[in-house]
Amino acid sequence: MSTLNHNNLSKKPVGFFDSGVGGLSVYARFRKLLPYENTLYYGDLANMPYGNKTKEELIGFARKILDFYKEKDVKAVVIACNTSSAQAYDEVKNDYEFNIYPIIQSCAKIIASMDYGKIGVFATAATVKSGVYTRELQKYNKNLKVLEIPCPNWVPIVENSRYKDASSIEDVKKQLDKMEKFSPEKIILGCTHYPYLLSLLKEFAPKELFIDPAEIFVNYIKTDLEKSCLLNSSGGQETFYVSANPESFMTHSKIFYNVNKKPICTQ
Repeated sequence: MSTLNHNNLSKKPVGFFDSGVGGLSVYARFRKLLPYENTLYYGDLANMPYGNKTKEELIGFARKILDFYKEKDVKAVVIACNTSSAQAYDEVKNDYEFNIYPIIQSCAKIIASMDYGKIGVFATAATVKSGVYTRELQKYNKNLKVLEIPCPNWVPIVENSRYKDASSIEDVKKQLDKMEKFSPEKIILGCTHYPYLLSLLKEFAPKELFIDPAEIFVNYIKTDLEKSCLLNSSGGQETFYVSANPESFMTHSKIFYNVNKKPICTQ
């Protein structure tokens, strides 16, 4: 491929999507690491939360968003959502010409190589039901023992800033007590919201026990774009889209990223 064609491809945007604002935790790390990339972010607020949806519904949501990004002529799409990565990625990964980066599958190989014997995972009910973390981690380390525990109340705790509520503290401690019986060497925070609970989690366990996959993920994407000669060296435009409730997106996004202009509603 000519240098000119590579330059044209590199300037195409990278798309991100999640059910709402949680994926902005990945997006924020990406923007910090690769500030010259042109980026699009899609929050599917019309269908949130994803954690209690069926696999068929999640595949449908993913296809609709990926079709949207196909029209936007992106060079890659980042599934900044553990639930979509778990339930939809394998069904859609071969149906598009651009690269699709799922957070779980992209991180599993790296985490599995870290030479641990026991890994715990906190995730949404849909992610845990899929068993994708266990499956993907053991694909690269068959001797690795994995325990996945669903934490359905944690997303609302983060989005509503209920960190000091007695019920929130009780719920976090309850899940950690379950996990401690397994004695994991590390615990993956398997939802993009969960790293924002570290202020609570570290009250009951060492901060070093937890893995935030977002940091591993964005470095993986950077390396892959670099190998494909698709890194952009002069850009940095960003656009935000939602399927509903742009005002709500603006309000809740402040937890994760400074979105300085109202997102475009696609419906």
